[in-house]
Amino acid sequence: MRRATRTLAALAAVVCAATATAGCGGRQDTPTADSGGEITCEVGADTRVSIATGNSTGVYFSLGNAYAEQISAATDGTVKATAAETGASVQNIQQLVGGSYQVAFSLADTAADAVEGTGSFDGEKQPVQAISRIYPNYTQVIVRTGSGIASIADMRGKRVSTGSPGSGTEVIANRLLESAGLDPAVDVAAQRLDLTKTVDGMKDGSIDALFWSGGLPTPGITDLLTTSRNEVVFLDITPQLARMAEISPAYEEGVIPAATYQLPGDVKTIVVANMLLVRDDLDANLACVLTRTLFDRKPQLEQAVAAAKGISLQTARDTDPVPLNRGAVHALDQLGAAG
Repeated sequence: MRRATRTLAALAAVVCAATATAGCGGRQDTPTADSGGEITCEVGADTRVSIATGNSTGVYFSLGNAYAEQISAATDGTVKATAAETGASVQNIQQLVGGSYQVAFSLADTAADAVEGTGSFDGEKQPVQAISRIYPNYTQVIVRTGSGIASIADMRGKRVSTGSPGSGTEVIANRLLESAGLDPAVDVAAQRLDLTKTVDGMKDGSIDALFWSGGLPTPGITDLLTTSRNEVVFLDITPQLARMAEISPAYEEGVIPAATYQLPGDVKTIVVANMLLVRDDLDANLACVLTRTLFDRKPQLEQAVAAAKGISLQTARDTDPVPLNRGAVHALDQLGAAG
């Protein structure tokens, strides 16, 4: 399957180059596959990189755009980076492998499924690598106060937004429902909506509960809490952690600080790390540039998006079972020596 995937991607690149269609992404302008030679951390002029992010009101999208801007600035325009709104993790990986993007945001649990050929990628291991672990995502489960929902199990028969189709949020939402003894396809009225439509549904009462996996604060969640503060409440979902940890060690306990959304108190939840992914044949020199920029320009990223404060050299290599790209390893070695 891996050879077939690469063949299809190569054919797609030829078609894109021949037709010069905008919908093909930036693949025709990217470097050739990694040669395996010495890593210089230098790339040719007019290198184009397209970054797959997530919903427009989520942190992936905000950070992805800030990252793209900093890549272009850090290379004096040698690398021209752009970010695109997507459905997030699963879709990002599929389109990364297909050649539509050169970099993709993903949750660690979904990335692990991809390289192991499990979950949404059942039976088909994906040729992806990481350039860094980044900030953690917080699972944010919010219900309308009059919905009668006090736990995940209480969502039976309710209208529940499980996130965009093919997103990491949907993966976690379905696993949480299953861990509470519910079948997502039968026991809830699943609304597979992006965050903007989900927030609108929570506001007008057409949705009883939402799942969202994102950094803190997530703009869409801030909007919901600002306009409907007395009509919604966060759930503590940590009673499901033991069963979730059996599915993947990526799931850990975390806390949403009260100050994040001006809540009455902290909210315990389940967190999972994020990663930046590339194809395993990406030019190592470009991977090196992308990784160095992530850390060299971290102050600028933090100014744009608060969640970027969670990016750390101390945890950057913690991507197992997703292998690190060799260009990223080179960059992290250099950054570690300099630090």
